[in-house]
Amino acid sequence: MTRWLNEDEQRTWRAFLHASRALWDTLDRELQRDAGMPHAYYEILVRLSEAPERKLRMSDLAEATSSSRSRLSHAVARLEEHGWVSREDCPTDRRGQLAVLTDQGFQVLADAAHGHVEGVRTHLFDQLTPEQVVQLRQISEAMLDHLDPGRALY
Repeated sequence: MTRWLNEDEQRTWRAFLHASRALWDTLDRELQRDAGMPHAYYEILVRLSEAPERKLRMSDLAEATSSSRSRLSHAVARLEEHGWVSREDCPTDRRGQLAVLTDQGFQVLADAAHGHVEGVRTHLFDQLTPEQVVQLRQISEAMLDHLDPGRALY
């Protein structure tokens, strides 16, 4: 038996859906305009910048960015064309490869981060009270506990 959404749940679902899409679309547009990259590339650069020696196995990077391996491989190839990322053979697995953030890529990320963080602050956090920020984190963590238990958030 289908558990249909009541009117309040329907309004909440649609508001969440539209707000989430609008936020991501806005942030993506701003990154494209200001840094010449989509949000997906920015996230790859961030993950690499936070990794030891700015290196991650391609499979781990795919998991961290919620990308398929083929989609990540294509994105890394584009980032290599820009000189922002390079690939190295994995020393512990002859079949594996590492994605490595180059110095140029790190600088591009550092330059892009200022505008992106300002966009996140302007479009999300400035719209919420401190109590709503706590509630948003709690709601998001509850959803992730259900949808992706055990996944590291940070």
